Amino acid sequence: MRSDRILLAHGSGGTMMKELIEEVFVAEFGDESLKRMDDAAALDLPPGRLAFSTDTYVVSPLVFPGGDIGRLAVCGTVNDVATSGARPLYLSVGFILEEGLPIEDLRSILVSMRDAAAEAGVRIVTGDTKVVERGHGDGVYINTAGVGALPAGVDLSGSHCRPGDVLLLSGTLGDHGIAVISTREGLSFSTDIRSDAAPLNHLVAAVLAAAPDVRCFRDPTRGGLASTLNELASASGVSITVEERDVPVHDQVRGACEMLGYDVFQVANEGKMVAVVPAGQAEAALAAMRSAPYGEDAAIVGAVAESPAGKVYVRTAFGATRIMDMLVGEQLPRIC
Repeated sequence: MRSDRILLAHGSGGTMMKELIEEVFVAEFGDESLKRMDDAAALDLPPGRLAFSTDTYVVSPLVFPGGDIGRLAVCGTVNDVATSGARPLYLSVGFILEEGLPIEDLRSILVSMRDAAAEAGVRIVTGDTKVVERGHGDGVYINTAGVGALPAGVDLSGSHCRPGDVLLLSGTLGDHGIAVISTREGLSFSTDIRSDAAPLNHLVAAVLAAAPDVRCFRDPTRGGLASTLNELASASGVSITVEERDVPVHDQVRGACEMLGYDVFQVANEGKMVAVVPAGQAEAALAAMRSAPYGEDAAIVGAVAESPAGKVYVRTAFGATRIMDMLVGEQLPRIC
């Protein structure tokens, strides 16, 4: 590389951009489709339906305990595709780079993306790069899009929840949001809090194999569990009640939320999955979650009822019941 930092010329379409793509992006990702340097990747697809999702990541800071923007971008889109019941196959990546970003910082992000993709079993096959002036991009923004193969007969939707169904959560709440905000604001806690960013496609596949009548999966990212469950209750026209004492939360996260005035049910997660399953398959689904990577803290945390439609409640440890409100406004900006 002729420069150790991103320059506007790296987005010009000329020789410096070619150098950046070949010596940084292609060198770190290493996929054969990328090495061809074509404008589009030619891919093998299985017969049947496809699932497709896209997301954009603007997290600040770029690096935080347990991950960085690169791992977040890969895991987030892999998980979005997986919630449909599909097997994620391919990712595209689009980068908006700020002039002045150190090349080594970019390489570190790409290595993180490469490793997360390998863990998920997906290929990064195409991408794009743009460069903006210093002061206009905050380092790097990343867009990812994902394609997955959807098996015949799989039709998961937030509108499929039914009275009597059971609610499962794959692990502890709030880890990502608190890890990011504590790093951003320079807060210190007695115990390290790390982001939960992780690819959950293998966990989803395990649950589907054990509980084939799963109604839906959702990853409770921005807005946390509260927003996710309110969306499900509204889409299905049902009521959902969460048992607060059954929801796994790390003590340090709970303490940080109390100190900062956050509702842990509204804090973002990037490596957790919600599943709604028929009651008769709940134990099988729970066992599958706990045996899968990142599911060791999984728990049954609630149930679905018929009415009042569209409402979500929390039954506290003291036996009282309160409404679990959907997040209003922006609790933690730039969290993903």
